[in-house]
Amino acid sequence: MKIRRVLATAVAAAVISPVALLSAAPAFADEKPATQQTQKAKPTIEELEQAVERAQKEYDAAVVAVNDAVTFLAEDMEADTYPTKAAVIEAEAAAAAAAQAKTEADQAVVDARAELEAAATDEDRAAAQTALDEAEKAAKEAADAKTAADAKATEASTAHDDARVAQARKIGLLKKAKKEAKAKLTDAEKALADAKAAAEEGEENGEDGEDGEDGEEPAADCVPEPGLTAVVTGLPDKVVGGTTEIFSLRVTNGTGETMDAVYPYVGVHAFDVKGLKELDSYLDLEWSTAANPTWRDADLIDATSLGSLKAKASVDVKLRLKVDPDIPAGQGAAFVTADYVNEDGSCGGYPDLDHHEFQILAKSDDGGDTPGKDDDTKDESGDHTTEQGGASTTPVNTSGGSGGGSLAHTGSGDALPKVGLAGGAALVLGAGAVLVARRRRTTTES
Repeated sequence: MKIRRVLATAVAAAVISPVALLSAAPAFADEKPATQQTQKAKPTIEELEQAVERAQKEYDAAVVAVNDAVTFLAEDMEADTYPTKAAVIEAEAAAAAAAQAKTEADQAVVDARAELEAAATDEDRAAAQTALDEAEKAAKEAADAKTAADAKATEASTAHDDARVAQARKIGLLKKAKKEAKAKLTDAEKALADAKAAAEEGEENGEDGEDGEDGEEPAADCVPEPGLTAVVTGLPDKVVGGTTEIFSLRVTNGTGETMDAVYPYVGVHAFDVKGLKELDSYLDLEWSTAANPTWRDADLIDATSLGSLKAKASVDVKLRLKVDPDIPAGQGAAFVTADYVNEDGSCGGYPDLDHHEFQILAKSDDGGDTPGKDDDTKDESGDHTTEQGGASTTPVNTSGGSGGGSLAHTGSGDALPKVGLAGGAALVLGAGAVLVARRRRTTTES
C-alpha cells in the first residue's frame, strides 16, 4: 500500500465530515515552516476509492443519527420514566389530588353551615360556629393548595414541551448534516468515476499515470506503521473549568528499525452537552520538551520532530491543558497519532488516531470553589527516552458504530456531539496527513 494513499484517506475523512460539526484541532508547531509546494499531487484511484468508503460511512452514520433522534422524540421522550414526562405525570396527579381535597373541603363548609342553622341552643350554635370557622379555614387552604398544584402541573407540561422542541431542533441540524454528507458522498463517487474514466483513456493512449513529470520515477510512497504508537497518559476522565491538567504523550517505536525523524500529533476537540456548541476555544493546549522546556502553544502549522527513535524505544512529551473558567459542561477528547520520515525519503505512520475522552464540568458544577492547579508545582521535565516495547492503543471509531474505541455516549439524545467529536478526529488526522506528506517532499528535495 502506498504512502500517499494512506495519508489521502485521512484527508478525505476530514473533508467529507459535515462542515458544521468540524473545527481545527491543535497540533505541534514547527519553528521552521516546510517549503511551500506549488503543485498538488493528483489523487490515485485507490485514494478516491477510500474516500468514497469514508464518505459512505459518514453518510450511513448521519442516517442512523437522524433515525435515532426521531425515535428518541417519538418514543423515549414520551415514556413514563423520561424525566420531563415523569414530572408531568407526577404534577398532574398532585393537581388532581388537590382538586379532590378542595371539593371535600367545600362540602365540609356546606355541612357546617347546615349544622349552624339547625342548632337549637346557644351551646349548640357556638359549637357549630366553631366548626364552620374551621371548615372555612380548611377550604381556603385547600383552594390555595389546588392553585399551587395547578401551577406546578402547567410548569411541568411547559418544560416537557420545551424539551420536545429542543429535540426537534436537533433533528433539524442532524438532517442538515445528513444532507451535506450525502452531497459529499455524491461528489466523492463522481470524482472516482471520473478518475477511472481518465485512467482507461490514459491506458488507451499508452500513458502511465504513476510516472512523475518528464518521465521521472516517482518517489516511494509512505506506508502505514502500526508499530509506531502515540499514547496519552495522565489526562483525567474529568476536567473542571478554571483548572490546568498536565499529562504526557508517549511515542513508541515498536518496530525493529530506527526511525530517523519521528513527528507526533495531538489535538483536543469538544462539544457542549447538547451538542450544539463547539468548545475548542475554551481549551488551550501547550507542550514542552527537555530540549526546549518553555511551554509553547500547540498550533496546527507543522509538526516538530522529536529526533530519531531507536527500535523498541519510547520518548515522552509533556502536555498542558488549560481549561477556561467560563467553559460550559460538555464532552471532549484528546486525539493523538504519530508518523516518521527517514533520511532516505521513506516514511509512514500509525494509520489511526488514538483518543482519550474526558467529561468537561463547568466550574459551578464542582461547587464553584475548585482552584486552578498550580503549574509551578508540576514536573517540568521534558522528553526522555526509554528502551521498551509499544503500548496498546484504541483507535477512534469515526463511523459511530459500537466497536472498540467508539466515542462515549453521554445520553440518549447526544447523537450530535458524538458526530462532532468524530468529525474533529477526522480533521486532526487529515491535517497530520497533509503535514507528513509535505515534510517528506521537502526531505526528498533537499
